[in-house]
Amino acid sequence: MWNSVTSQLKQLPPLGLNLLLSTAAILTGLLFKGLATLLLRINAKKGNQFSLFRSIVYRLNKPLTWFLPLFTLNLVLDLMDLTRKQYQILDKTIGIFLIVVFSFLLIAVVKIFEDLLYHVYDLNKVDNLRERKIRTQIQFIRKVIVSIIVVLAIGAVLLSFSSLRRIGTGLLTGVGVSGIIVGFAAQRSLGNLLAGLQIAFTQPLRLDDALVVEGEFGKVEEITLTYVVLNLWDQRRLILPINYFLEKPFQNWTRTSSEIMGTVFLHLDYSAPFDEIRKEFKRLLESSDLWDKRVGGMQVTDSTDNTVEVRLLVSAVNSGNAFDLRCFIRENMISFIQKNYPSALPKARSVILNENVATQHDNSRWVKGDTPIENDLRTTSDGIPTTSGNV
Repeated sequence: MWNSVTSQLKQLPPLGLNLLLSTAAILTGLLFKGLATLLLRINAKKGNQFSLFRSIVYRLNKPLTWFLPLFTLNLVLDLMDLTRKQYQILDKTIGIFLIVVFSFLLIAVVKIFEDLLYHVYDLNKVDNLRERKIRTQIQFIRKVIVSIIVVLAIGAVLLSFSSLRRIGTGLLTGVGVSGIIVGFAAQRSLGNLLAGLQIAFTQPLRLDDALVVEGEFGKVEEITLTYVVLNLWDQRRLILPINYFLEKPFQNWTRTSSEIMGTVFLHLDYSAPFDEIRKEFKRLLESSDLWDKRVGGMQVTDSTDNTVEVRLLVSAVNSGNAFDLRCFIRENMISFIQKNYPSALPKARSVILNENVATQHDNSRWVKGDTPIENDLRTTSDGIPTTSGNV
């Protein structure tokens, strides 16, 4: 049957035969494109949940749209009626395009595996430390594999030209000297690449970590082979070279856990009623769902000529909740003191004494102090404050 089809095709005029085979190859790609689009639309109606089938169709859609026509055209190339020169030019061109498209196909396969692993290690949970750790490694490995595929594809394209192969052979004689020159020229780039490799596996930072860098707070949005992108709290992006995180100190608020403590400082008059302020502080904590009930306490941490410093210590499951909780406590505590104890707000005193008034201390007015107040906060030997029940 195949022989009869071949003989019939050869009876066509050369131009008609070539156009027919080319059109058949193009229709192959268009047919796959239409089928993939239809499958994606059907699968999209099933919801936003992850689907490996949808990932395969989505990732392979564009590469196969180009690969299948080129592959088909390469198969039917021998059936075309071409001169020797035309055949060589077309064969070389199709071969180069096949190498390029096949490299994109391999990259798409790598991304399918990445999608699957991203689904397995989902970040949408409260304690996602393990997921962030593995995702950081996955992203780095994916970038390395993609880089290798691109380099190999470029090398395969260049080696398909005999003239470039001769040039490459000539250059190999000076590879020792050129290697040293390239090493010096690319020293910084190689340093960044090695730094990226070190960060991917030692992991001083991971994807979605909350960092304070250069006085800016943000979350790690992307880690590439040469730089790190931080998504700052006001939606700006801070981009830093990757070796920055090996050479300079930075704060990582989610290195081992997302739980964090926060403080609210109040500067009050010496007449402030600490018992009532402590009761209101505890009431506010109990009423807020931002508090994780780990640490919550009040301490008088300093005193100056005019005021005392009161520290309200709170804890939350993550930095975002901690910030909101601090703002909530600060605003409501100030409002409470304003309405109930305005005299406890900071004030400047001026005392005018009559020169005839005796300044000696009157011991008859001495009053015994109240029972000492037991503070509900304790500081452990490693300097971490905790509630007395947790010591």
